[in-house]
Amino acid sequence: MSAVPTDLSSTTTSADRIRDDAHALEVARALATEFAAGAAARDRERRLPVQEVERYSRSGLWGLTVPREFGGPGVSHATLSEATALVAEADPSLAQIPQNHHCLVDALRLIGSPEQQRFFYAEVLAGRRFGNAVSELGTPNAKTVTTRLSRTPRGLRLNGRKAYATGALFAHWVPVAAVDDGGRAVLVYVERDAPGLAVVDDWEGFGQRTTASGTVVAEDVEVTTLQVLPRHRLFEPPTIHGAFAQLLHSAIDLGIARAALAELRHWLRERTRPWADSGVDHAARDPLTLARVGELVIRLHAAEALQTRAAGFLDAARDRPGPEAVTAASIANAEAKVLTTQLSLDAASSLIELAGTQSTLNRHNLDRHWRNARTHTVHDPVRWKFHAIGDHWLNGAAPRRHASL
Repeated sequence: MSAVPTDLSSTTTSADRIRDDAHALEVARALATEFAAGAAARDRERRLPVQEVERYSRSGLWGLTVPREFGGPGVSHATLSEATALVAEADPSLAQIPQNHHCLVDALRLIGSPEQQRFFYAEVLAGRRFGNAVSELGTPNAKTVTTRLSRTPRGLRLNGRKAYATGALFAHWVPVAAVDDGGRAVLVYVERDAPGLAVVDDWEGFGQRTTASGTVVAEDVEVTTLQVLPRHRLFEPPTIHGAFAQLLHSAIDLGIARAALAELRHWLRERTRPWADSGVDHAARDPLTLARVGELVIRLHAAEALQTRAAGFLDAARDRPGPEAVTAASIANAEAKVLTTQLSLDAASSLIELAGTQSTLNRHNLDRHWRNARTHTVHDPVRWKFHAIGDHWLNGAAPRRHASL
């Protein structure tokens, strides 16, 4: 456990501009190739991707969702999803670090004032990164927030403690979920180097090891009104904010599945021995292996199709918002999340099973795919996706509005 070093967020002062959707995917593919080279070593050594995060945000990809009227590319949700999946295939920890950043940029779109939008969108386009300080430990449920934004004789002051603060370690701004004096939920965008704000690197998850999803502590942090957004308005009227977050989570899981399947292809073609009873001289011709691989490939293509479909529903609900469009987007993203969750876990497990005993050796670090999938997919319970989908199909019920649907 350590206090955050001072140099993790202080370097980015400019970023490239993404021109359009095609340019975004071109940049994402190039970065993914670059990031993949050291991903296994970073995971094994828990070496935080400081330079990679810097390279990632300088590329302009962290500004993909800034609206065009504010100078951003305003890409489609399908492009954002695929760009995220490409990076996740290379290194899912790197792909998860900006996940909350994108969600907090979306919050500006939904509940930011014109002044806040102008200021913070400009920050994003300049390469400044948003972290995350939303969740808390030791509270009765996920919606309970003990962090307080209080009006004092010295102005607004923020106090509280947050957990699972993905991205905060690398951030320039750390949006903190709090409750104000009137009991209303707010988001407070705090500068990372603000006096009284501490980011602690105490993340010890067995997967997604280099996300640095540690702790944020705020002690009497001074805040201005420009930094405070009305979080209580984030889902009223119904918005796509929750489904937007789910699209990014699904994209990360899709990337993990692709990575595991790519490893499986390599091992079956180049390293694995066939089972003695198979009657073949090469693992890639084992009939039972071929059947399993065929199943996984079909599920991969189905997951990709549902992911693209879900992104289209998000585009429609963003451009023409309304309860029905938001519900359709939420259900479509729940369907995609079911497939990407299950596929990432099964592909990562099948990699070890079909590749054989040699694949379990620590030097290969192939277990990172399952560890990453298992850790990331517990972000929200996929069993409740089945419930939401079934209740909507059978009873016409709209899902509840929060960051997990």
